[in-house]
Amino acid sequence: MAGRPNARVPKAAIDRRRAVITAAITALGPPLPGSLVERRTTCGNQCCRCHADPPQLHGPYLTWTRKVDNKTVTRTLDTAQADAIRPLLDNARRLRELTSELETLTLQQLRDDPAQPDP
Repeated sequence: MAGRPNARVPKAAIDRRRAVITAAITALGPPLPGSLVERRTTCGNQCCRCHADPPQLHGPYLTWTRKVDNKTVTRTLDTAQADAIRPLLDNARRLRELTSELETLTLQQLRDDPAQPDP
């Protein structure tokens, strides 16, 4: 729903967009929280190539990082595992985008309804 931020949007347009978003959420596959990152590291051996000039770092290591009980959990994955979870992580990102858009539509609807409090 692009346009001017304070422009009044017809309720029918908001309802149509809400239906499209709901259908997109329904069509999503299972979401998996977290992020997939490629890391390169140094080791503790001072004679290793990773401490040379220029350094040749170890890796790449694919890591999946997420929050569990408010603590960061990181797991190193092989290429096949990373390829398997990448679409699930994409589903979670898309779900967050769609949910955020639903929230924006609700705020617009509240703003345009004189019977509702000003958000």
